[in-house]
Amino acid sequence: MEKTDAGTSVGVADPYAHVDRCDHLTDDGRCRFAVEHGDRDPDFADARNAADFQCPVVATESQDTPKVADETHESGDGSDLPGPWKWADCPHFRCRQHDRECVRCGLAEVRLAHDDERPLLEEHHLSYADGSGRGGPRNDDSDDRPGHEITVYLCRWCHSKVHDSWARVDDDASPDPEAIAAREARRSREQDEMGFESAADRFDRG
Repeated sequence: MEKTDAGTSVGVADPYAHVDRCDHLTDDGRCRFAVEHGDRDPDFADARNAADFQCPVVATESQDTPKVADETHESGDGSDLPGPWKWADCPHFRCRQHDRECVRCGLAEVRLAHDDERPLLEEHHLSYADGSGRGGPRNDDSDDRPGHEITVYLCRWCHSKVHDSWARVDDDASPDPEAIAAREARRSREQDEMGFESAADRFDRG
């Protein structure tokens, strides 16, 4: 399995197998990074501009109006998409999970306003951006590719298990009993905070 710089497991053999889509990809298949941040990599932006800013993973050069077929695409390295690149080929690829639930056991986050308790969920990096700026399609299966940020959410309990090296992100796991207890305690407090008590009731009780 992949390892962090500290030598602990990230819980996956191939981070790109857990990618849905790039954060910079628009719904019509174009690269938002090249449009909005082209000054950071002019050569990359110029190449994308020449192709009408089409993402080279999801669109071929012959497509006039590329579309992202989210309903047919499953998580993966992009090899099932029509473009000549895979996600790993792009120097500015980034994928961060937006659903606030643990990808391993499904535990959902419960956050209370004005509560500084430790969150139930924590960000977990499957891989880290290295800022190398390298990119472009690879001609072989070597590891000469930019490091990318690929981040998911794990509950605190799964996070600990994964970094202890014996658990995998894609395990068929159920929430830890302690995790369920913590979530339900927060839900109970959330319901109490949302409860309505009239001034008359408060006055009578006083």
